[in-house]
Amino acid sequence: MQTRNKFMDDMSQLMTNAMGVAQGAKDEAETAMKSLMDRWLADRDFVTREEFDAVRAMAQKAREENEALKTRLAAVEDKING
Repeated sequence: MQTRNKFMDDMSQLMTNAMGVAQGAKDEAETAMKSLMDRWLADRDFVTREEFDAVRAMAQKAREENEALKTRLAAVEDKING
């Protein structure tokens, strides 16, 4: 029958606790870095992906309307010059 070694149990517990502390520090560092990056990007007036996509959709719609108007204008000019 094996007896438990108190030193090894203590070391195991210490390592388990150290890993928990390290994980907590990692999570905190990631949160701080994300916050720092968000502030840095906001200070530079970069647009978000959602804003970019919205403006891109508006530009596409404007291009399509422009093409439709060109077609209508050409038809009207043809009638006038007919």
